Amino acid sequence: MLLRCPACGEGRLFAGFLQVVDHCAVCGTDFTRLNTGDGAAVFIMQISGGISAFLALGLQIAFAPPLWVLLIVAVPLVLALSFGLMRPGKGLMIAIQIGDRDRGASPHV
Repeated sequence: MLLRCPACGEGRLFAGFLQVVDHCAVCGTDFTRLNTGDGAAVFIMQISGGISAFLALGLQIAFAPPLWVLLIVAVPLVLALSFGLMRPGKGLMIAIQIGDRDRGASPHV
């Protein structure tokens, strides 16, 4: 969750917003063989969409505002949650893959 190397906890994990570094600068862990694909994005979309949809539904039931009010609330919330959770979500997927690799599990599961 601190966006650090899952192996040593010291080195940076990302070079850009979602660009993973090739190797940890501290312990030398190789990240080039890891592939998170779209796994993190799928989970984050479901989480942010679910929270926003239930919030919009709750607002509609409680106050019955016009549609534009729901859009003003829901769209920024979806964007903030999506962008805010994407890096920690991808870091978590990388940490899970490194944990599986260290336990001897197949990386192509």
